[in-house]
Amino acid sequence: MIRNPKDLTRYDAQERANHWLVGICFILLALSGLAFFHPAFYPLTQLFGGGVWARILHPFLGVLMALAFLVMFFRFKSLNVMTPADKEWLSRAGEMVSGNDHNMPEQGKYNGGQKAMFWAMALCMLLLFVSGVFLWRAYFNLPVDVVRLGAVVHSAVAAIMIAMIFVHVYAALWVRGTVRAMVYGTVTRAWAKQHHRAWYRQVTGKS
Repeated sequence: MIRNPKDLTRYDAQERANHWLVGICFILLALSGLAFFHPAFYPLTQLFGGGVWARILHPFLGVLMALAFLVMFFRFKSLNVMTPADKEWLSRAGEMVSGNDHNMPEQGKYNGGQKAMFWAMALCMLLLFVSGVFLWRAYFNLPVDVVRLGAVVHSAVAAIMIAMIFVHVYAALWVRGTVRAMVYGTVTRAWAKQHHRAWYRQVTGKS
């Protein structure tokens, strides 16, 4: 892909690698988790070498994803603090969904929807990790009632996260030029000015 030298850098190589590591781990965890959730999905274990290997790998992939997300959390949490403009953006999100986003409140690097997704993902990651520890009986021999609670929480939160990831991916595909930022690390100035005008002014120094 030929890139314009005037394009703006949105993510560096480390940030993109961190994002893709979390994303790949999540896909593998969703597939293996679904295989254990219902017999209809059990054939998915063949992607991991069978049921035994899927059961062994699932928790270790979970730890890897949690660690990678922790790095992402501390890297981006200061950029995801909610502001009055973000709350106004959320209250008017319907305008953007309808395609009329030209009069939306100015946004920094992330808009209100992205920030809400970030904090929801952080909470879900925490719940998944803790409930996953409850279920990891090879290393943690907890009371059966705790294990049962962990199974309910783990399954429910995993379903919520899968739904949120679908929304996340759809939004990235829907707003043309967004995926490019996570592949190549850059966005066009027109994209930045339209969708994140405050961030555009910050990185370009233009009023």
